[in-house]
Amino acid sequence: MLAVESIDLFYGAAQALRSVSLTATPGRVTCVMGRNGVGKSSLLRAIVGHQPIAGGKIMWEGQDISKLAPHARARRGIAYVPQGREIFPLLSVRENLETGYAPVKRADRYIPDEIFDLFPVLKDMLWRRGGDLSGGQQQQLAIGRALVTRPRLLVLDEPTEGIQPSIIKDIGRAIEYLRSKGDMAIVLVEQYFEFARDLADDFAVMDRGAVVIAGDKSSMVEKDVRSRLSV
Repeated sequence: MLAVESIDLFYGAAQALRSVSLTATPGRVTCVMGRNGVGKSSLLRAIVGHQPIAGGKIMWEGQDISKLAPHARARRGIAYVPQGREIFPLLSVRENLETGYAPVKRADRYIPDEIFDLFPVLKDMLWRRGGDLSGGQQQQLAIGRALVTRPRLLVLDEPTEGIQPSIIKDIGRAIEYLRSKGDMAIVLVEQYFEFARDLADDFAVMDRGAVVIAGDKSSMVEKDVRSRLSV
């Protein structure tokens, strides 16, 4: 479904990605791991169109989307949960979820019950302002907002960062459920090794803007991956 083919990305004169390739398939979770500053978030920003690439291609369902704007990619079924969540603090939980209506057809502009099944706390707090939620609740809200768009590719940037353990487990269960449906590809950036290991079907480890280890879960050598995560 998604094929990132040898992409390069620059911020001014600094090269953030060096010939990076990655694939994501429906019903599977692809985990991207690595230390801070190695290009993981830049890769996700390239996939969703927030940062232009300088070389290579991003293929989505057989079409080159490398030059499409972010909103055009969202309309094609690509949803993004950014690092730091970026919810609207002065809007209610319901209003935050409703911002996900933008890329979907008018008939689909409602909040699926599935979101409240995955994250019941959101239903209990529909009229509370987003900024009044805890960090873990805001992360659940950010994932819920992405799911409102009915994505076929869900891109998550460090969803466990700064989150309490109980909510990390809730997020892990939600990702497992979405994978089990079989119609969604998931790309997950994660530094928490155990969380990534337990969820990953495929993985890519980055260092200095390049993918240095990649494969399916059966080929993962824990000590090699951990050595690329430690400072």
